[in-house]
Amino acid sequence: MTRTRTTRLRRPLLAGTTAIAAMAVTAGFVATTSDSAEAATGPSLSLIAASTSITLTSWKEEPGVYLDLGTYLTAEGKPLELKVTRKSYKDPVVITQTVYEGGKAKAKALPKGTVKDFSGLPGFAEITITDKAGKQVLRRAESFCPNNASGRVRPDAPATSKYPESCPTNAFTLGSVWGVEKGWAANTYAGSYTKPVKLAVGSYTAKVSVAKKYRDLFGIANKPATVKVTVEERSFEDGRGVAPRTAKSGEHAGHGAAHQAPPAAGTAHAGHGPGHAPTPAQAAAPVTSGAGPSYNVGHGPLKAAPPALPWALKKQQAARSMKAGDTAGRTDGSRKAPALGPQSKRPAGKPSVPNVPKPDLRSLPAYGITISDGGEDVPGKDYLAFSANVWNAGPAQLVVDGFRSPGKAKMDAYQYFYDAKGKQVGYTPTGTMEWDPRPGHVHWHFTDFASYRLLKADQKETVRSGKEAFCLANTDAVDYTVKNANWHPYNTDLSTACGQENSISVREVLDVGSGDTYTQDLPGQSFDITDVPNGTYYIQVLANPENRLKETSTANNSALRKVVLGGKPGKRTVTVPAHDLVNAN
Repeated sequence: MTRTRTTRLRRPLLAGTTAIAAMAVTAGFVATTSDSAEAATGPSLSLIAASTSITLTSWKEEPGVYLDLGTYLTAEGKPLELKVTRKSYKDPVVITQTVYEGGKAKAKALPKGTVKDFSGLPGFAEITITDKAGKQVLRRAESFCPNNASGRVRPDAPATSKYPESCPTNAFTLGSVWGVEKGWAANTYAGSYTKPVKLAVGSYTAKVSVAKKYRDLFGIANKPATVKVTVEERSFEDGRGVAPRTAKSGEHAGHGAAHQAPPAAGTAHAGHGPGHAPTPAQAAAPVTSGAGPSYNVGHGPLKAAPPALPWALKKQQAARSMKAGDTAGRTDGSRKAPALGPQSKRPAGKPSVPNVPKPDLRSLPAYGITISDGGEDVPGKDYLAFSANVWNAGPAQLVVDGFRSPGKAKMDAYQYFYDAKGKQVGYTPTGTMEWDPRPGHVHWHFTDFASYRLLKADQKETVRSGKEAFCLANTDAVDYTVKNANWHPYNTDLSTACGQENSISVREVLDVGSGDTYTQDLPGQSFDITDVPNGTYYIQVLANPENRLKETSTANNSALRKVVLGGKPGKRTVTVPAHDLVNAN
């Protein structure tokens, strides 16, 4: 199975960052009452501008300028921490703020409707742009993800932030945490969530302010940030030393500060094999943003991340090890994974399945559903393509090692078990791993991880099925409020998780709170519906179909998504009804 990106399947874009991070619930975390709300305290928040002037590049090949104006929200005294959850897909998304009373963390419910999804605070930043003559040429409001491109603003601030590095956009996300660490700042630029604006080459003044409802909600002073903006034009075909066109050209195009130079080919898909060099719009962020290669392979193009503040400090922080006291049951962002590297040799002794915490694999309903064809490889066919995600609700990681005997084509796979202190206490055989040499794969797959079935309207009879092998990677933050969720999972792309052809052993991990998305868009993966009659069907995503993996529960491994097929051969259609309150495909 591949995670190849195609123009036919597009996911909501993740705010460009290096890794998906993890969240959890602090022990003893209880809601505040109206009587104690006045005594509860939160952080001191301020809006600042990193610079009084900035230059945005307009690329001729792309439509518009992205308004990364270098404005940040800072937190002092205490961190800004927001917990965003929903009980089920039948319930709305709600948000609480962590406040402190008598030194204890409590949850303060924010007004209903404050958020609608997990992508950030809607309409947080209000931007007004005027030209040289003082005429307003643009006014817009943008969402704010507190996890965006954070950096320290003073040297005595914590060396690392415990909060995740992005806000999830998977329509079936269940829980997330957003935060600005104390002494840190988060970029108010909406990144991949925003759209470019049309600005002619020239000089402008931008004023950025926090919307009144958020100023009132968080006690932010009404002090807008003002930035002088210069828009220049460049082309992807220009050499690195070619000067930008002058302000007299008056043409519109391209991305802003996050796209200061055409990215190098292939940066967005490290470890993915040949044939997948991204276009400039799809590549990962430039190095100065702090974002490395894309982790969301198979999710559609990833636009650049906002630049980090300050990059030099963040680079230093990345080289340090954080020892935050990860004890049993810690769910405050300090929890780290057990050993990330594979064992040097296959386990010895008697296999056992000890009575310790285990992973809980669950499936999300299918999404990104569309009709595709076989292209030049399989002409005259109609396929139902989709994306599927299996995630780990914990409370333990899924850790699978593969070991190859000399000369053997497959690896023997073993599942490992750990006690509350992270010590390995058992293992059991769990199938095999196989090398997939096809373009877009070129890595080791763990077999029997999931299967997909197209069921008839009675949800019983299967008309099409497929079982696929996976390379496990933490591509989506599904619910970082579950116990032991890791806010900073390690193997977030194929380059860190899937091994090389000559590997003697491979370790693949699905961390607590994270899920792994695969895009089923190629013949042999998607459902061949050429001869399937029109009507109502269900796509079933089934985790651990052979029950080879040891889990907390197998009762929640299946998820269904209703689809209605129509049209004629060669012009088939698919209608995807809302899944409870989630009206997204």
